[in-house]
Amino acid sequence: MSEAASTRSEVGRPDRRAADRGTPHPDRLGPLEPLLRAWLPRQRWFAGKGRAISALRPVSAAELLPPGSSPGLLHLLLDVDGDCYQLLLGIRPELPPALAPALIGRAEEGPYAGQAIYEGLGDPRLAALLLERLRAPGSLGPLRFDRDPAAPIPAALAARPLSGEQTNSSLIYGDAYILKVFRRVGPGVNPDLELPRALAAAGCARVPAPVAWYEAQLAGSEPLTLGVLQPYLRGSDDGWQLALHRLGAGADFTAEAHALGRATAEVHSALADALPTVALGPEQTARLAAGMTARLAATAREVTSLRPYEAGLRGAFDALASSRGAGVRAQRIHGDLHLGQTLRTLDGSWSLIDFEGEPARPLADRRRPEPAVRDIAGILRSFDYAARSHRPFAPAWADACRAAFCEGYARTTGRDPREDPVLLRAYETDKAVYEARYESRHRPDWLHVPMAAVRRLSERERPAHRLPPPAADPLPLSSTPHPREQPPRRPHT
Repeated sequence: MSEAASTRSEVGRPDRRAADRGTPHPDRLGPLEPLLRAWLPRQRWFAGKGRAISALRPVSAAELLPPGSSPGLLHLLLDVDGDCYQLLLGIRPELPPALAPALIGRAEEGPYAGQAIYEGLGDPRLAALLLERLRAPGSLGPLRFDRDPAAPIPAALAARPLSGEQTNSSLIYGDAYILKVFRRVGPGVNPDLELPRALAAAGCARVPAPVAWYEAQLAGSEPLTLGVLQPYLRGSDDGWQLALHRLGAGADFTAEAHALGRATAEVHSALADALPTVALGPEQTARLAAGMTARLAATAREVTSLRPYEAGLRGAFDALASSRGAGVRAQRIHGDLHLGQTLRTLDGSWSLIDFEGEPARPLADRRRPEPAVRDIAGILRSFDYAARSHRPFAPAWADACRAAFCEGYARTTGRDPREDPVLLRAYETDKAVYEARYESRHRPDWLHVPMAAVRRLSERERPAHRLPPPAADPLPLSSTPHPREQPPRRPHT
């Protein structure tokens, strides 16, 4: 019997013993700690780079195959200095050559003594096991697998990892489905499960609907969303790469920008209908502006080139604080929207993906209603990023795309985002400040991009005040997408 067939026979039907099967007690996993301490900081999705791990503690453990299986698959939730990470560790006596790069190390003692411990998601057999678990809902120790009963999932789909991701890990199954495995997790439903499910229930087709998911239920805690399976939009064009291609060819992108504005508006309207919205009064608006002002001050302390513009930028937030919050509504939004989070599908329509929000923000913050203009500002800044990746800088291209996007948004909602310039300017300014901090930390060669926006936005407040010009534009790497708190992920292309 082949390995794939063996895996299907083990997990292709509900396992009545699974919920009761003994799982390794976290205390027995101590021998793995030295291996994980050395391995974790090298992973692109690990948030604690640059500092030594001081505390590492298993939170839960579950073997997804019967004890003694070869290979074995150990699911771990690991507390590392207060952050909870999801690991899927493969266990074999010997690794085949194809899996050699996945090796974490060999356990010297304990229940896995002498075994090779490795990153399990790169093993096709173990990847197939995850899909089979999702096809047959049920519980296994602290893990609970669930699915949409109306969405059939074929068996025996070949699995391959999606390369290039940073904050999470994903598997592609037969070019039909993509499973996103969240790495840093916390209590509460992840927006990347919650919002696409709400949109699917509302009949919005702009977002791939989840077909299966799995969670961990820990004592005294809300469930932790661990992974989401969605249709894979094979053959779609990544919005960021598509924009760069058109720009490099000297081609117009306004029709696509207009259509993307309509798609974004449809998603916002569907979310506002499906989930609660709130009106922001003067006090809430003042608190919103105060948070932006605090982020500006903190960034100016870190990014010295921002300091000459600080007073002018603060004017955008002061204007928001004094606007009395008239007509500002907050709702559930994407939370991290830029061109790299959009796909143009084979039929020419636009889809939005990756509703997780900024991974570095606490989950409770990412689930909080916010003005929809935050998403709009993210896309508008993304057009500027694309234009500044071109030599020479193409400001007219960016301006035309920004206008077309807003017009497309207004076509659906009846309200142009530019009709509230105080709110839009505040969010664009807050985004540019965030970008300046990100680029200063991670990509100094790209700092000129947000600094050009910083200068433009600050001069709106103080046009007569002479400010130093931003640094000269170096030639950036045009394949790099819009920034995020962690280095950018590859979208689902």
